[in-house]
Amino acid sequence: MSDSLRKVEIERLGLGRYRATNVRGGTVTIGGDDTEFTAVELFLAALGGCGAADVDYITSKRAEPESFRVTVTGDKVRDDGGNRLTNLAVTFRITFPADADAAREALPRAVAQSHDRLCIVSRTVQLGAPVEDRIASNDGL
Repeated sequence: MSDSLRKVEIERLGLGRYRATNVRGGTVTIGGDDTEFTAVELFLAALGGCGAADVDYITSKRAEPESFRVTVTGDKVRDDGGNRLTNLAVTFRITFPADADAAREALPRAVAQSHDRLCIVSRTVQLGAPVEDRIASNDGL
């Protein structure tokens, strides 16, 4: 497998319920009951989690945050263009100790770097990557 290739496998567990497994053996369940994440919620989590990791690694070099929360929102639209999310927003709520001016000063730049260059999830959305759907035969033919 190429160093650049990223991959997850999705297995059906039941109607509307699936398990995603990464190459390292990590799993997450999608759908099912009211407590599990939907695919759309996982997309929002990926968008926020990617940015959060970038910002955390950059700012935590200067000071450990007192609180670190990221909220991701989007409006679900159904129209002639098909189902999609619009108005995507990633909001960072991070506080640092009183003596952590360097971390506070680095925060806007860290958020901008994540948005403009580092976060592969938001960069993919912003630049628009085509998605190719394929059907592979499992019946041995």
